[in-house]
Amino acid sequence: MTLGPGERFPDLDLPDHTARERRLSEVAGGDPVALLFSRGWWCPKEQRHLRELCALQDEFEVAYTRMVVVSVDEPEVQSAFRAGLGARFVFLSDAARRWLPRLDLLEETDTLHEPYRPTAFMLLPDLTIHRRYDGNWYWGRPTMEDLRQDMRAMSALVREDYERS
Repeated sequence: MTLGPGERFPDLDLPDHTARERRLSEVAGGDPVALLFSRGWWCPKEQRHLRELCALQDEFEVAYTRMVVVSVDEPEVQSAFRAGLGARFVFLSDAARRWLPRLDLLEETDTLHEPYRPTAFMLLPDLTIHRRYDGNWYWGRPTMEDLRQDMRAMSALVREDYERS
C-alpha cells in the first residue's frame, strides 16, 4: 500500500510509550498531525532528527498541532528514549509489527531490527494525507521549516478563523 496526498491514512491502533492502547484519531484530537515513522532509538539519524523535533514541540503545542512518532521499539524503550530526548509528544509502539506490513514501510536494508523506513506524513485532522516525505536518506526527511510550512498550510485549510489574506 503506497499512501500519498489526498488519501486517508489508516486509523492506527497501537500502544503508546506508556503501553496504553491509542488510536491515531484520538491522539490527533481534531488537529493537524505530523506522523513520523522511525527506525528506532538505536539509529543516530533518528536521534538527530528527533532532537530537532523536540526543539519544535513548543511551537506545535501553542499552534494546536500534533507530532506522533511510530517505531518498532517496545513501549518501555520508547518511554526511556522519549524521556532522554525531553519529548512531550506521543510515541506509538508497533513492536508486534501489526501495521508495518500493512503500511508497506519496511526498512529493507536492516534485517536485524526490521524497523520502519523513515517516512513522514502530514495529516489533516480527518487523517487525510496532505504531504508525504520519504527519509530513508537523511535529507529526504522534512526539515523543521518544512514542518512549519506544512502546518501553516494545513491550518489555513481547517481553521475557520485563520487569516488567509
